[in-house]
Order: sequence, then structure tokens, then C-alpha cells
Amino acid sequence: MKVGIAIFPSKKLQDLANSYRKRYDPQYALIPPHITLKSAFELNEEELTEVSSELEKISEKFQPFTLNTKKISSFHPVNNVIFLKVEPTEELVGLHQAVNTSFFGGPAEYAFVPHITIGQQLSNSEHADVFGQLQLQKIEHQETIDRFHLLYQLDNEIWTVYETFLLGK
Repeated sequence: MKVGIAIFPSKKLQDLANSYRKRYDPQYALIPPHITLKSAFELNEEELTEVSSELEKISEKFQPFTLNTKKISSFHPVNNVIFLKVEPTEELVGLHQAVNTSFFGGPAEYAFVPHITIGQQLSNSEHADVFGQLQLQKIEHQETIDRFHLLYQLDNEIWTVYETFLLGK
């Protein structure tokens, strides 16, 4: 089965992200707005219990932290993804590093840039137009993150929560 590890922000931030995702993200219906800690990797049912146990241990090592987002950014020219930029904190970066080990399917494929995707799979001209408009938006959001989630993908490609892990128990 395909699994991943993510943080879901508050409803308020999800609503903001979804106001853009409805128009600019074809993945909109498959997963709520999130910060990816570990991209999709394959596990069998037996490994799921072990991974869950390890994630519980990791969750105990990290305390809740403040999530700040202040602007809209893009990965262009590498790819045409537009996102809410999340300021990296020591806790967030540490959590990302902890779940990107060989035990969890190996290291991350890309350098960690914490973000919440709001647009993707745009043509070059769409990207230039949309990003040009969105980067003028003033974003000021701060909240406390106290949990992360182990997700799995259903046969219809929708992602759902398998287990939630509270930070700093």
C-alpha cells in the first residue's frame, strides 16, 4: 500500500488554501491542504505496524511548534507549483529529518522546502499569469501545530488518515 506522512494545518488555513486549490490544483479532491513530511512510499500490512510504532517514538521527541506563513511562492522554473510558503522552524525541520530515514523508505527525494501547495500542473503561461496575481496577496497566518499523520492512499487515489501522532506526549 502507498503511504505518506503529513501535517494538516487548521481549518482556517485549509480554507484559505482551498480557495485557490479549487481553481489551480487538479489534486484538490484527493487530499486536503497539507505540509508533506514524507512523500509517498510503499509498505505492506506487516510493516505498517512497525512504522506506526516508530512514528509514535518520533512524536514524543518533538514539541508542538508555531507554523508561520507570510507569502505565496513558486518552484518555477523547476516546476510550475505555486504554494503558501511555510517558514522552516527547528522543530519542523527536525521532524522532517526524523521521518526521512531508511526506516521510512529512504531519504527525501528533494531538499525540504516547507509549503502548502495551492496550484500545480499549470502551463508556463498559466503559471506566469496566476503567480503574478497571487504573489501580490498579503498572507499573514500563524498557528500551533501539535500533531502529524500517517496517511494511506485508497484505490480511488484519495488519501486518508491511518493514524495521528501528537507531538510531545
